[in-house]
Amino acid sequence: MSAPTSASSARNLFIESKARLSDRIQVNVNSTGSLAKQIVKSSKSNETLMHTARNFALQEYAVENSETNLKKMQLLTNNLNMQLDNIQKSALVIKDVKEQLHQILS
Repeated sequence: MSAPTSASSARNLFIESKARLSDRIQVNVNSTGSLAKQIVKSSKSNETLMHTARNFALQEYAVENSETNLKKMQLLTNNLNMQLDNIQKSALVIKDVKEQLHQILS
């Protein structure tokens, strides 16, 4: 009778050990999942990524705006240079007119 009892006892011990091992594996898997979740949460990688993307978009807008402003400044510079040329030509004409008036009045 001791043989059947020993086999039954061994089988029960095996089943019990298997159940405990399964429980421990489940606990370890849950702990690993919790750890991974905590790492992602504490790293705030999503927030950092969104912040970086937003800043990049703002920088892109700033670059485009700067390019537009530079083009406007170039147009204004060209316009001011043309006005300066016209003023210089007018100044030469004024000198000529002044000399002519001086000759007429003398």
